[in-house]
Amino acid sequence: MAYAPQELVSPRTRVVWRVVAVLFIAAAAFAGSAAVSCGYLALKPKPKPETTTVLRGTSSVVVAIRDLAVLESAAYHMERVIDLRDRQQHLYGLFQSEDAMLLVAAADVVAGVDLRSMRDGDVSYDPQGHNARVLLPPATILSARLDNDATYVHSRKTDVLARRAESLETRARQEAEHALRDAALEAGILQRARDNAARTVRTLIQGLGFEHVEVGFRTE
Repeated sequence: MAYAPQELVSPRTRVVWRVVAVLFIAAAAFAGSAAVSCGYLALKPKPKPETTTVLRGTSSVVVAIRDLAVLESAAYHMERVIDLRDRQQHLYGLFQSEDAMLLVAAADVVAGVDLRSMRDGDVSYDPQGHNARVLLPPATILSARLDNDATYVHSRKTDVLARRAESLETRARQEAEHALRDAALEAGILQRARDNAARTVRTLIQGLGFEHVEVGFRTE
């Protein structure tokens, strides 16, 4: 760029150049500030979105009514780790993969006597001799329910080629209920339920004035 000699540049032209130079410097400073601001915004971590759980009310429907007359006489709190694996084959068995879960399960198993199945003649007494005899139904498992507060998924691993089974946790919970129920049976919950039920019934009947009370159980 050729500059005109000093004597050929008019004062007005000098003023215009000075204004252009000031505008150029201001524009450069603004661009630098904008670049710094954009870089700061790019590096600044995004705030986590706030999540709100909303429970919408729905109507409850009574689908069944059942009168209960049971004597709960023993309860076991059982815990167990359920290792459930869904094994899958690919390309006619050349490759294998699995969807695996470890479930830490806890359940309350309750045993007792269902008094609704008592028959005529199961209770006999001699008012003169103050004797009574009661024949109770056999002790059974009344309920085996998972403790949802103490049951949780410890780990879940799905291989790359495996299809994630959405029902795996449900199956693990069902398996846990059956396994803990069987474990309570092996631990002798029915015998304890029979002993406690016999003791409770004997105490109740003795409170009615009978001195000698015999309590037995049906075998069927």
